[in-house]
Amino acid sequence: MDIDCLRAVWGWLLLLGPEFAGCMATNGGSRRSPVSLFWFLLFLCLLLLAHPSGKLKFSLAPFSTRQLLSSSRSRSMELRPQAPALPGQSKANEHEVPSGPNPISNRISSSRGMESHRLMGEKSSRSEDTTTANISARTFSLEELALATSNFSPDSILREGSHFRVYKGILHQNSQLVAVKQLDLNYSQSNRDFLVEVLMLSLLHHRNLMSVVGYCSEGSHRLIVYEFSPLGSLEDHLLGVGRCQKPLDWNTRIKIAIGVARGLEYLHNKANPPVIHRDLTPSNILLDEDFNPRLSNLGLAKLGPVGDKSHISTRVVGTWGYIAPEYARTGQLSVKSDVYSFGVVLLELVRGRRAEDILDMNEEKGLASWVHAMREDLNRLPGMADPLLQGNYPMTGLDRVASIAAMCLQEEVADRPSIGDVVDALSSIVAFSTELHEPSAASVTSSLCH
Repeated sequence: MDIDCLRAVWGWLLLLGPEFAGCMATNGGSRRSPVSLFWFLLFLCLLLLAHPSGKLKFSLAPFSTRQLLSSSRSRSMELRPQAPALPGQSKANEHEVPSGPNPISNRISSSRGMESHRLMGEKSSRSEDTTTANISARTFSLEELALATSNFSPDSILREGSHFRVYKGILHQNSQLVAVKQLDLNYSQSNRDFLVEVLMLSLLHHRNLMSVVGYCSEGSHRLIVYEFSPLGSLEDHLLGVGRCQKPLDWNTRIKIAIGVARGLEYLHNKANPPVIHRDLTPSNILLDEDFNPRLSNLGLAKLGPVGDKSHISTRVVGTWGYIAPEYARTGQLSVKSDVYSFGVVLLELVRGRRAEDILDMNEEKGLASWVHAMREDLNRLPGMADPLLQGNYPMTGLDRVASIAAMCLQEEVADRPSIGDVVDALSSIVAFSTELHEPSAASVTSSLCH
């Protein structure tokens, strides 16, 4: 009899020990019949022989005697590992800093396998813009990133958010330019946002999504390392144009709009389950050297509804002015919430100013109403365009962009188009813009700066 069989016998003796004792107990001063003992031993032998391999593989190593006896009701000793928490499905205590030498790194490693199957699923090869779920994020030490950013010098700051700073850095190992995002140590949601963003950007790959190089979770520090975006954010070129900066021309604006829509289409339709960005703003759209947009700041992203569910209910987060009205009122979030945010960005892309400023200057109660009012009068339609364009845009293209923005900005969720329909509609506008010149990165600065 080998060790597995001995373990099986020992396990069942522990489980059935009380019954064995009951068989041999006295009753009114006399022992019970030996026949009871015979049936007990026969029962045990039958159990051993009934196993397909002729022996019960019952290991007691992971369990104490008390745990074993406490499970005698179910007679089942299977221990199923708990699945790691998914982004957007965190419990209340997930934001607490776990104990251990590097708990965040361990959680990222343990979550990658499950998340890659869930997020990529069978849809990972449907688009030529996608790649396989190849996780290559590197772990950096705090010392390495301090060296790369000149000890997080204020001179290296690229931009600041409400709970983070982004520094320009150079990795000394290979002289690679990177952007280092440092989360606020006092931000209560930093662990959650950190985990979500690293996992999302490590598992989802698309040319219009930001690429993550690595991360650092040393002590209480949470940092994410991205590929460097040489042209900064869309906000820098759209809402903060300075004297020495050439404004974006029409073709470039349409190119950026299509790229952003394609990035959202990948999150909504190619990722499985769908991913909702939740914080689509010009500041979270970064530009490479050819003005190709890449969505960033996925720390607030949520896994969307699946099956026949139309939405999920969650706390309201994001940037006011870009949050869909039904989400702001009820906390009901869907992929159409991102479509509304895209409509706001598209309107700002054409108008060249913040959407909230547009409402402050007009009597209309909503952005969609304002767009409809502008489109009804052809004499007012040019007023939708950024004055810095100086009329260099096709009128038909402007009207179509305004129509798309109005559909995305509908108050009723069901009236908004899917992001796939938006991509198709925007792509058709390119035909009306072929006569316009598309700028190169070298033409970003004007002659006034020389």
